[in-house]
Amino acid sequence: MNAPVIRIEDLATRFGEVWIHNGLNLEVARGELVSLVGGSGSGKTTLLRQVIGLLLPNRGSIELFGEPLFGGGVARERALRQRFGVLFQHGALFSAFNVFDNIAFPLRELKRYDDDAIHDLVMLKLSMVELLPRHGNLMPSELSGGMVKRVALARALALEPELLLLDEPTAGLDPDRSDSFVRLIRMLSEELGLTVMLVTHDLDTLAALSTRVAVLAEQRILAYGSTDEIMRIDHPFIRNFFLSERSVRALQHSGFAPLPH
Repeated sequence: MNAPVIRIEDLATRFGEVWIHNGLNLEVARGELVSLVGGSGSGKTTLLRQVIGLLLPNRGSIELFGEPLFGGGVARERALRQRFGVLFQHGALFSAFNVFDNIAFPLRELKRYDDDAIHDLVMLKLSMVELLPRHGNLMPSELSGGMVKRVALARALALEPELLLLDEPTAGLDPDRSDSFVRLIRMLSEELGLTVMLVTHDLDTLAALSTRVAVLAEQRILAYGSTDEIMRIDHPFIRNFFLSERSVRALQHSGFAPLPH
């Protein structure tokens, strides 16, 4: 039996005297597209930062691909982290680098590829996110919001990861660009066999992408399952998030018919 791509056990996180997570458990199987939802301040982005190793929990363990995220030496940790890619909420592009150099950055850091190979790989990644070779010469300040997301996604895919982690991937995009970007993520996840975990508050994105939804509330994963299963749970946050008038309209627009509650 394959190990989960992500396994989090008894995780606890405290900032000062405030507990953000306490006894949080989550498993993400290979090939799943999991949306992480929760109220403002519930610790969604904090959890994502812990999964990518930017923040240590106060207690508990995180495993990726059956291996502990921390420990075992720098070389082992670096090799593990090359197996996932991250798309940060605002892209986090290097403002002093053009598009080409932003995508090339992780490839150059590996010191495995010559200039010709890096050029070919960057051109491939641009094509994968439906950008043209000429876009490689643009600076981040010259990009639209949708293009920033696509360049950041190309960089996240540069090392051909098995796991893709997305923080509010459609935040700041108008509806048309948001729909286009969601279609791109879904297409790439299918073609590349990616496992995806995304933080989102957008119901359209959630309905279009998720195979499962993890609800972060009360310092833990309160519920985990398909959208249909989650919406059957009688809890104040779930009712407000999924069954408000606005949420029902969004889900119906995405082709998902919410259940009467």
